[in-house]
Amino acid sequence: MFELTSLHWIFTSFILLIILTMTMRRDTSLICIIGIFLMGYVATGTLNQAVIGIFNSFVYAINELSGTILIISLIVAMSKALLHAGVNEIMVEPFVRIIRTPGMAYWLIGLFMMIISFFFWPSPAAALMGAVLLPVSRRVGLPAMGVAVAMNLFGHGIALSGDLVIQGAPKLTAAAAGIPVQEVVSASIPLLIVMGVVTVSAAYWLLKRDMALGKLTVENETVVVSDPNEQEDLLIHTSLSAKTKGWIAAMVPILFGLDVAALYAFNLRGSDATALIGGTSIFIMIIISLVAHRNNGIEKTTFYLLEGLKFGITVFGPIIPIAAFFYLGDSGFTSIFGKILPLGSQGLVNDLGLAMAQMVSISPTIGAFTIMIVGIITGLDGSGFSGISLVGSLAKLFSVSIGSGIGTLTALGQIAAVFTGGGTLIPWSVIAAAAICNVSPFELARRNLLPVMIGLFVTTIVAIFLI
Repeated sequence: MFELTSLHWIFTSFILLIILTMTMRRDTSLICIIGIFLMGYVATGTLNQAVIGIFNSFVYAINELSGTILIISLIVAMSKALLHAGVNEIMVEPFVRIIRTPGMAYWLIGLFMMIISFFFWPSPAAALMGAVLLPVSRRVGLPAMGVAVAMNLFGHGIALSGDLVIQGAPKLTAAAAGIPVQEVVSASIPLLIVMGVVTVSAAYWLLKRDMALGKLTVENETVVVSDPNEQEDLLIHTSLSAKTKGWIAAMVPILFGLDVAALYAFNLRGSDATALIGGTSIFIMIIISLVAHRNNGIEKTTFYLLEGLKFGITVFGPIIPIAAFFYLGDSGFTSIFGKILPLGSQGLVNDLGLAMAQMVSISPTIGAFTIMIVGIITGLDGSGFSGISLVGSLAKLFSVSIGSGIGTLTALGQIAAVFTGGGTLIPWSVIAAAAICNVSPFELARRNLLPVMIGLFVTTIVAIFLI
């Protein structure tokens, strides 16, 4: 069995402390910083390197999150330009005719998000969906948190964990398990259906309950404005004619529609897809600034960019220390402190999952629950993809002991890892949906926790019968 070091135990202790602090609804940034310092000191043995490690871990986290920060900032900048020009009201009008109730808003937004995410992954899909459908949903009574939950569970949950079209995740798990990709895809379909139906249904029931009790309402939500003086400015639209607003409102979906076509035609995925959406958002913002503000268009372009970036930094600020700590569980540790971990280590998070798997005897029930828990543990680094090779390898080992079920075990571990870290339970993995909807990523992760855990439990039970 892999021998766990003091670094592993410190990392584990702080994970438990962070979880406890979050359940008490207290901020975890200070705890994460202390954890980084202690791990740096134990790893290097010097105070100066431990202190340096805090800063470098922040830099590492910012670099890892920079693409997401920027795309959110640019979408917000474009949205502010649309809002000031009065174009957003025209854009949402067709959807208002279709979406009449909060329930319709939840399910339609979720289904649209899932379909787009299957082809282009969730982050660019969230950028496309949120700016247009959030105002519609709030207008029919679905709070922004409900929109964020729908986008997150259907997109970063169902679509990304299955990855049935792009098949990036199944290729990794299948390679580690030594089976064809199609075997993982086929095995994941029934599990994904169970996981999806249970999770999104439980989340919807909790939303409806809290809305009925008055705990979650559109009226209780506030719009965060980065500049206090802007609150008054938001109410002042430019004097564009109805015809001009109409062609701008038509231009936006046309340009984003061309983006979708380009993504498919040129096989753009992941960061390339996000970059195309971001560049288009800048282009739209510039056009609106020049048309709506005329002589002041140059200055307004800079103003909208600054407003978007202020929003991005404000939203991501609390996330960076937490992400910095959890990135130490994967390749971030070596990048920041050097090759300190023992020979054969796969990273702190994966080592913990492997150690747990080696502690238990194998039967279909124990094997399935162990794979599910290991998937959750490996997803704690906020990636979801970094640990799925491990669950693929474990699925191969477990299936030999059990005598069957390699495809089912591999698919189960993949779903658990990506749902957790890819994802719906880690604050910085839900940031795309949270920022677009202007809700707290911590609150969104908390709201997802119970539905996702119920879904994983039920899915694991189903997997036991399929092994």
